[in-house]
Amino acid sequence: MQAEQILKIVQEVLDERKGQSITTLDVRGKTSFTDYMVVVTGTSDRHLKSLCDYVSEKLKENGVKPLGMEGDLGSDWVLLDLGDVIVHAMNAQAREFYQLEKLWSVEGSKEGEQKAS
Repeated sequence: MQAEQILKIVQEVLDERKGQSITTLDVRGKTSFTDYMVVVTGTSDRHLKSLCDYVSEKLKENGVKPLGMEGDLGSDWVLLDLGDVIVHAMNAQAREFYQLEKLWSVEGSKEGEQKAS
């Protein structure tokens, strides 16, 4: 399954399951380990875990086996690795603290380009 198809399923499931502030980051060209990161806010540790569980189950139904999941009940951040798409389900406090959108929106400087003094 193509990365864009996986991404569409992830976005639909997160929206259906009441994920908040769903943001998709296109990180192609910024990293070699994935194409997209989806950041979503959940209302509790149980909600975070269930968001990732539902995404995982829906993708398994479509023939995509998740590579792994980190975080569990009691966690403020659950990461679901789908290869070309990574889901970061976080509570509001963790999302504000880590600011993944800001971190991954930084543009890399081009080779040979120098900063002005």
